[in-house]
Amino acid sequence: MKLICLTFLLSLNLMVNAQNNFKATQIKFERVEKAYNEKWETLRKFVQADGFGDRFSMLINAYKSEGKLEVWLKADADKDYKLFRTYDFCAHSGTLGPKVIEGDGQTPEGFYYINVFNPMSNFHLSLGINYPNTVDNARTGKDRKPGGDIYIHGNCVTVGCIPLTDEKIKEIYVLAVEARNTGQEKIPVNIYPFKMTNINMKKYITQFPAQANFWKSLQAGYLAFEQHKIQPEVSEVKGIYVVK
Repeated sequence: MKLICLTFLLSLNLMVNAQNNFKATQIKFERVEKAYNEKWETLRKFVQADGFGDRFSMLINAYKSEGKLEVWLKADADKDYKLFRTYDFCAHSGTLGPKVIEGDGQTPEGFYYINVFNPMSNFHLSLGINYPNTVDNARTGKDRKPGGDIYIHGNCVTVGCIPLTDEKIKEIYVLAVEARNTGQEKIPVNIYPFKMTNINMKKYITQFPAQANFWKSLQAGYLAFEQHKIQPEVSEVKGIYVVK
């Protein structure tokens, strides 16, 4: 029993150290250190005032047509997310509809998560998402390349990513580092073509009828989050999303 307890405590300490080391490693980079110096004191006051405490999880919803990126947070003790900040895209690329092949200039649409923190990006700071997923690969097919390297980044230019000003990416990057540092392994990034209300669905499906089935699968996730304010459980099945 003592051996089991000691093993558990050792594993716990390793986990805590790994989490703390993530922030420590990131802040060694000049741009991240500067972002913390400029943004974290003020952001932390708002985080505390809104009741998220020192440990929180983060979720991002982005809407291509509206050009908006929402940052949602929740305290570890809470179940549901609350809207913390809304940021404007500062440039656009492509049209409505998902990314299909490499070089098409499209911003993806779907359910993703942050898988890269790049403190030395060519676009100031950047957060990469796990595009392509199995839905994207099924859409592209075996004979074409789906592309990759999709980021939320600064520098206000884009060929398929989500571009923000450098000042805004500093805030989002710092919040993402904080969430990751306290244990959130996967920060959801849900990219929608538009706010997927029934009215908007009718409007945009008329303009883009080929996207109807795909967008209906996205709408199920959008509506689930709107109702419950928790990240929906989503499966990737045969080129569409299935929300449980």
